[in-house]
Amino acid sequence: MSTDPRATVSPLMRARAVVRTHFSEHPSVYLPFARRKYPGPSPEVIGPESELVIDGFTRSATTYAVYALQLAQQRPVRLAHHLHAPAQLIAAARMQVPALALIREPEGAILSLVVREPWVDMRDATAAYTRFYRALMPYRDCFVVGEFRDVTGSFAAVVERLNARYGLSLDVPELSPDFERKRVELMRLRPTLWPTLLGFESGTVTLAELEREREQQGDPEQAATDGDLWVPSAARDSSKAALRSRWESAPMRRLKARAESAYRGFVGGSQIVNRDPSRTTAR
Repeated sequence: MSTDPRATVSPLMRARAVVRTHFSEHPSVYLPFARRKYPGPSPEVIGPESELVIDGFTRSATTYAVYALQLAQQRPVRLAHHLHAPAQLIAAARMQVPALALIREPEGAILSLVVREPWVDMRDATAAYTRFYRALMPYRDCFVVGEFRDVTGSFAAVVERLNARYGLSLDVPELSPDFERKRVELMRLRPTLWPTLLGFESGTVTLAELEREREQQGDPEQAATDGDLWVPSAARDSSKAALRSRWESAPMRRLKARAESAYRGFVGGSQIVNRDPSRTTAR
């Protein structure tokens, strides 16, 4: 295998990824575009009806958090989620909407991304990760920060932090074996793009409505083959291990250092850049 992370990625794909990275940092530009591209039911773009935003760089447990939260609620929560754009969280800060900003250490996030989307250049993905969290740093104090290991290992405590930070009354999930089984079952259905399920993610469909439709129609057949995209799998872990030599290669050294610095800064709360969020208004 080549140690050059750019070996199998076309220049056009790289250019598109770079443009999207820059574009997605600006709410006034990116969010109107996203509303046209994602009219619903999921991903969901922040709007007047949003009660909570859950978002972060891709492969940072957004799907886990969305399903674990919604499954625990007696009443669905209107979520803005899965945009994987800094603009979504920046808008939440400006609009004073409660937000859970998700983050995963760079190696785990980048390798998981490249395994799932092998057409993505590892160098570009790593640079995008750094830009993502640097763009959010001026607004960091507006968010509850959810590290991947906490979201996937102790999500109840994350929900308790959301309630305490924003004065919310979200139901705290009891992470029992039955609860986890239901969460995994629903996440395995996600690749089918089943509208009722996606509505459940965004809080426009209740769990009772979702379960009633499952009983009446059964689960879409596609889930049997594509359902591991959003749940851990041994095959994906093996693929990430195969990519590790590229991650450790010399061309990645400087990009890795920048990404790791952005990660430490965002988790620790130290400022990477100096910008006053109050200078702009929400759009």
